[in-house]
Amino acid sequence: MDLELPGDELARDAVALVWRDTSKPIANHSVRSFLFARMIAEHQGLRAGHDYDGELVFLSCVLHDIGLTDAGNGEQRFEVDGADRAATWLTERGLDAARVDTVWEAIALHTSIGIAHRRGPVCALTQAGIGMDFGKNAELLSGTDAERVHTAYPRLELSRTLVDEITAQITARPEKAPDYSMPAMLHQERLVSGITALERRSP
Repeated sequence: MDLELPGDELARDAVALVWRDTSKPIANHSVRSFLFARMIAEHQGLRAGHDYDGELVFLSCVLHDIGLTDAGNGEQRFEVDGADRAATWLTERGLDAARVDTVWEAIALHTSIGIAHRRGPVCALTQAGIGMDFGKNAELLSGTDAERVHTAYPRLELSRTLVDEITAQITARPEKAPDYSMPAMLHQERLVSGITALERRSP
């Protein structure tokens, strides 16, 4: 499994942004999500630059949780705040509007099961890579590859950190948890039982 990340300036800047602004468990998760998305694409016989835009999958995966940063924390659910923050950041760096919109959609929909996989390969691969990091389709990943990825980018109690950060935002701004959304579900589970389904099933 290839662990190399894209080395162009925009990719390096995106990774630097994530290392600087997100917690280390979430930064590692963001990179792992890309590595898994690329592996899933290979498993499906999809070729970057031909069947999907590899740069946009990278940007969508790496930036998908920046709604949990101070700079990305607005008044919407964290997925949409993150999509807005990513769109602003990418526009400032000269990415054209159509490609920015694809990244926006992939980030905004990354928790929307049953929708993202129908919105094109960038959305589908972004969600698939993120999902694999929480155990979905984990049978596609060999034990050796899993060990290499997690050695390079360790989990560091990702699920607890992620839920802590989402629920902290919601406690400060309840409007960030619209009814029936994933953030609302996590917040309610944490209030009722002190632990969420995400934390229970995390590998």
